Amino acid sequence: MSEEILINVTPRETRVGVVENGMLQEVHVERASRRGYVGNVYKGRVQRVMPGMQAVFVDIGLERAAFLHASDILRPPVPAAAEGAEPVAGGNGHGHIPSISELVHEGQEIVVQVVKDPIGTKGARLSTHLSIPSRYLVLLPHARTLGISARIEDEAERLRLKEVLTTLIGDNPLGYIVRTNAEGQTAESLAFDVTYLGKVWRVVQENIAKAKVGDRVYEELSLPLRSLRDMLNDDIEKVRVDSRETFEKVVKFVHKFMPHLDDRVEHYSGERPIFDLYGVEDEIQRALKKEVPLKSGGYLIVDQTEAMTTIDVNTGGYVGSRNLEETVYRTNLEAAQAAARQLRLRNLGGIIIIDFIDMTDEEHRRQVLRTLEKGLARDHAKTTVYPMSALGLVEMTRKRTTESLERQLCEPCPACSGRGTVKTSETVTYEIFREITRAVRQFNTEKLLVMASPKVVGRILEEESAAVAELEEFISKSIRFQAEEHYSQEQFDVVLL
Repeated sequence: MSEEILINVTPRETRVGVVENGMLQEVHVERASRRGYVGNVYKGRVQRVMPGMQAVFVDIGLERAAFLHASDILRPPVPAAAEGAEPVAGGNGHGHIPSISELVHEGQEIVVQVVKDPIGTKGARLSTHLSIPSRYLVLLPHARTLGISARIEDEAERLRLKEVLTTLIGDNPLGYIVRTNAEGQTAESLAFDVTYLGKVWRVVQENIAKAKVGDRVYEELSLPLRSLRDMLNDDIEKVRVDSRETFEKVVKFVHKFMPHLDDRVEHYSGERPIFDLYGVEDEIQRALKKEVPLKSGGYLIVDQTEAMTTIDVNTGGYVGSRNLEETVYRTNLEAAQAAARQLRLRNLGGIIIIDFIDMTDEEHRRQVLRTLEKGLARDHAKTTVYPMSALGLVEMTRKRTTESLERQLCEPCPACSGRGTVKTSETVTYEIFREITRAVRQFNTEKLLVMASPKVVGRILEEESAAVAELEEFISKSIRFQAEEHYSQEQFDVVLL
């Protein structure tokens, strides 16, 4: 499989695309105006204790207070097979959790790490289980433990890594998790990371000692360097960077941490914009649409709501050569691959329900589920897939740490306020009539002016002219209608003259 990382840099925005076999699989966006906070460590102050929720709100200097649950303050032992590719903030369900009031109090200063960015109306999610990642390891300064990523499945390799790390750590009181990237790495490479993380932690401790409430004491790497730290491996054929300045930073970073991959990084100076390669720009535009066409003629409908994301599978115009069950099976197989790619591409997280077309054959159901799991295997985010229900529904979760692509690039439609529909001109017309009746009962006036969108005014003056005449007679007032080009279909004003 050929895999490339494309890095596009403009003064206010950086984008990273991951392309596999010529197809965009992931896209990450970071804007100067609102860089993400995940991974950053702050000195905060407890603002409000909420015993009923077993949580506190903490001021860390952001616009909204951040949320810290009691389970993220405790320090239970980390399981040996913990996944190292994500910050460890565990604790939910591990043993008895004392009352939040026993753990912290209002006004207390506390060092916390952001594990989930502010999303929608929710503030950032915090943990006191600090974790600082390097290329091959994650440092857990408050946990004396050594864990190996569950994705390293070879038992001999797990044992080798454990022995190497045990020797390197010695009497070091800090904890470590060995990341998936460490598989097959030499003792020298791992020793470099142990030394690097030790230096970083000493600097963080110094920063904590002199920091005030709201100060950031550790900052996660910028998007290009973070992407390479987490994704650059022997499978990546090329890293192309279209900014000379960022290219030089990337070269230094790769040379320092992954010198054997130095030759993979190149400065892209082509005439065409870098994201026009492989049609990446077009793919991003398609990833913002609800409908995803399938080669067979079927399609997916991807619907992201506050509570969950649903993916509906439809056969469309596809008619198989044999029978209906075969047609449905082929469509579902293609849909499973496409759904796995869309989740990664759109960065959809939380609860996800995929509504496959009903299949009667049990083996077909198993194969579709297997195809979905196989498609998710290359996803860097942690996913959990549950068995298919009798209705053909597959429930799954995907770890969410940042906003989805749509939420990063789009905003709710001003015409429909994000509902996806607008009231018909007929509905708005009758709302206007009711508002007129309400207004003349409350206020004394001789004339009324109604300003509304051209479509609504057109309907009132043509199809509803008789109703307007009856209304004028009923209220004994004259009504004038004025079309306003800049009004949305639902917008109107009733003005007393």
